[in-house]
Amino acid sequence: MRSPALRHVLTHLITPLLMCIGMGLAYMGAFVTPEPHHMPVAVVGTTPKAKVFAQTVKDTAGDKLDVRTVATRADAVGLLKSRDVTGAYVPSAKAPELLVASAASDMGATAVEKVFTPVAAAEGVPLTVTDVAAPVADDPTGQGLFFLLIAVSIGSYASVAALGAAGAGLAMRVRALLALGVSAVVSGIGAFLAGPVFHLAHHDLAGVWGLAWLYSAGILLIGVGLHTFLKRWTTLTMMVLFVMLNFTSSGGLFRPELQNGFFGTLHAFWNGAGFVEGTRSLLYFADDGLGRTVWTLVAWLLAGVAVTAVAGLYERTRRSRQHSTEPAAVTGTEAGPQSPSGAVAEAKAEEEAEEEVEETVGV
Repeated sequence: MRSPALRHVLTHLITPLLMCIGMGLAYMGAFVTPEPHHMPVAVVGTTPKAKVFAQTVKDTAGDKLDVRTVATRADAVGLLKSRDVTGAYVPSAKAPELLVASAASDMGATAVEKVFTPVAAAEGVPLTVTDVAAPVADDPTGQGLFFLLIAVSIGSYASVAALGAAGAGLAMRVRALLALGVSAVVSGIGAFLAGPVFHLAHHDLAGVWGLAWLYSAGILLIGVGLHTFLKRWTTLTMMVLFVMLNFTSSGGLFRPELQNGFFGTLHAFWNGAGFVEGTRSLLYFADDGLGRTVWTLVAWLLAGVAVTAVAGLYERTRRSRQHSTEPAAVTGTEAGPQSPSGAVAEAKAEEEAEEEVEETVGV
């Protein structure tokens, strides 16, 4: 290709085209065909009749449902509030009841209702649906936390370009401290949106901020560290890690029992799932499961610390080698003006940094 300008443009088009492919595969693979996969449900009752009914439901549903029996309605409510089951059916000849917790997953509650409504209809009686953990009225579907995740994520990974590219002249420890500061601001914005603006969080707003800070700081430190090695390919890498794989496995729209095994497996340890499930625990489930999600976010933060530490060591080693190979300065003379080749290299670096920031923010 003879035109350097055309080659430059085509090279930069690789990233958005790969993003197009990756986003299509991730979002459509995760969200287009939600179906139950071993969705956990309970049937209340320990009589032989209840156990036969539970087995019949299991045999009819196949791999779609995992059915257990519990002794009492209170036991079923406890399982719902610990998010061990998606729904619980209370058989009755006159008034069967389905228990759900829509704050855990509105889509899950809808899916389990579709399973048991025909069961009650076959008995010729209406089904009563009781929501034991409903989201706040300002967030009727409970999906506001997913969009909060998106806002905090974009603020975090978009800031990586500014810190990694535009701040490349700063020492790694300075960039790392800036990353921690930026994450505090990003999480503060997230808490402000979740509380005073859209009223997703009616209590424990400080806890929401803390979870958002852990989440954001992990992303920023990982991104700043990776930029040392990946340069302009950091944008694509961050999109893969914290958008394509992250949003789709977070459980914000569909919990893992409504997704295929790949995204369901990621949900167990990915940082977006840690933030969403941790915030749910804080706001709706009396902190049940909060400890595990906090440790998930802490693990990602420690991974970010490790990546930045390795990157800092690499940069120091590289500078030491460069200094050792530079020709000795002439004794008694001051450094002259920057050489033309140095000026060109600096201008090129600044141009690449600006292009990377624009490319990231434009996503």
